[in-house]
Amino acid sequence: MPKDRSSARLFGLATALLWGFSFLSIKTAVAEVPPMTLGFLRFGVAILLLPFIALAVKEDLRVKPRDLPVLIAGGLVGYTFYFFGENNGVKRLSASESSLIIGTIPVFTMVAERIFFRTRLSWHSWAGAMLSFAGVMFIVAGKGGGVSSLPGVLFMGLAVLCWVVYAFITRKISGRYGQVTVTFWQTLFGFAGFAPFALLEAGAWRAPSPAAILNILYLGIFCSAIGYWLYVMALDSLGPGASSVFINLIPVVSVIAAFFIMGDRLSASQWAGAVVAIAGVYLATMPARAGKARASEAASG
Repeated sequence: MPKDRSSARLFGLATALLWGFSFLSIKTAVAEVPPMTLGFLRFGVAILLLPFIALAVKEDLRVKPRDLPVLIAGGLVGYTFYFFGENNGVKRLSASESSLIIGTIPVFTMVAERIFFRTRLSWHSWAGAMLSFAGVMFIVAGKGGGVSSLPGVLFMGLAVLCWVVYAFITRKISGRYGQVTVTFWQTLFGFAGFAPFALLEAGAWRAPSPAAILNILYLGIFCSAIGYWLYVMALDSLGPGASSVFINLIPVVSVIAAFFIMGDRLSASQWAGAVVAIAGVYLATMPARAGKARASEAASG
């Protein structure tokens, strides 16, 4: 784990870049590979790599049987059902729109903490939450005043809800084991959860193109395994408050990359919504305040 803050910042920036590009990879791969099959393949790659990451950080992957139900719940909610929403949402929306909606997860997690755990929030946390919500409404309004894709928005909303629930589930177990261990088991159970849904998509299976295969490998290796590892190292040195800044950069990376690589074009109202949403997330997750963000729990790739 890095101990100097300069190296940790580089790891955090690298994580934001990897996860920011993930929306472009999903958009490309899901055009050929059904959404749940894509999740099955992506996390199949990740589950092969995580034991090697655990070995590199000298972490024991063994867990107690009594903790398996919580790990199973986390895997199904935070992986299987989260990516059911995200992959289907990205299929129907642009990569830019999808990443901006997902980028509000830290704010919704914070509001849920206030409601269910009575966590005190500062004025800037509430202001940021309202700004972020308003920004998403501008994005959802879409091009030309219509809804870009209502089903796509609903799928992304499901993903946001799943991640908020996942964050609370994971809080119950994260302090008992190392982060790589929790991720390994949740990934394993999430991977298993994809299997029956992927089989239901068997009629749509086709041999993927080289481009789709490369994007699946990118998602599995760099976003689901290496990206998480880099984030853990940044989190270890910077703490959750400073690390959340890098998470907030993910929608920025996605929007810029989608503009230049995929030709995504947002309307004027959507650009305004993007600025408002990102500003709201940043304001709500300002460190060293009562409303400090819990965004470290909200990383999806």
